[in-house]
Amino acid sequence: MVATASYEARRFGIGSAMPAARALRLCPHAVFLRPRFDVYRAVSKQVMDLLRLFTRMLQPLSLDEAFLDVSSVPFDSGELLGRQIKCRIREATALTASLGLAPNVLVAKVASDIQKPDGLTLVPAGQEQNFLAPLPVRKLWGIGPQAEGRLRSSGIMTCGQLAQAEAASVVARFGQAGLEWQRLARGQDDRKVTSVWERRTLSRERTFAKDVAEREELHRIVAEIAEHVGEDLKEHRPARTVTLKLRYANFRTVTRGHSPGHVITAESLLLLSRWLLEKNWNGKPVRLLGIGVSNFLEGPEGQPALF
Repeated sequence: MVATASYEARRFGIGSAMPAARALRLCPHAVFLRPRFDVYRAVSKQVMDLLRLFTRMLQPLSLDEAFLDVSSVPFDSGELLGRQIKCRIREATALTASLGLAPNVLVAKVASDIQKPDGLTLVPAGQEQNFLAPLPVRKLWGIGPQAEGRLRSSGIMTCGQLAQAEAASVVARFGQAGLEWQRLARGQDDRKVTSVWERRTLSRERTFAKDVAEREELHRIVAEIAEHVGEDLKEHRPARTVTLKLRYANFRTVTRGHSPGHVITAESLLLLSRWLLEKNWNGKPVRLLGIGVSNFLEGPEGQPALF
């Protein structure tokens, strides 16, 4: 599967989550590189540490994305600040970065995507709705392919059309979710940047070059993935739920979770993962297999075990 594609490859129609065979048909001279997550994590930490030199209010969203609260900087100085950040990242890592500066996180996120790669987009206060108006509704958080299709069937394709629609009509067609979409389409977002962030799940998954249908092989893969997740769990608070993810050759995806009633250790994780596989695998070839843990304890809970 294609994890991501360069801008050059995207011009041929190649995109994330596309089967590699299809990508090669679209672009026979495409170059495939294996992921190097250890390198990505190291560079991500380097960039995040650099960003913290500009503000202590930093909220990472992923390895290569973060929100920064720079509200203490006058907006007129925003472009200079943005160029300074981009310059420091390039000097330290030789990487380009795209930034969006706006009064709230929603518009800043959309703005950061406008001029990729190596972009810098500023949206002054009061111009949020005008900035979003010509953009497709898919740019908004919470509007995926299905929601986009429902909106399109009602003649709503841009943020401006959604923002101007009658509220009663929006509720009648899409329920309360429609009102939230409309609020976002108007550039209204009161979420704050928070520097306290903790993962809600620890997970690993593997996509196979060739579909796997042998029980012994699937159990071997489950053991390997469970070992990696177990190592991650040792550095985290105890979890109470384990989840198995299976994707079949026809791309049907099944996700099943189980809470055993006790905290999950690295040792019990393997047994639970194997049990979930036996209970939920239908015997057909598997394209992807993943294991995750979640529902972490907030603090000491109940009487601890004697040993």
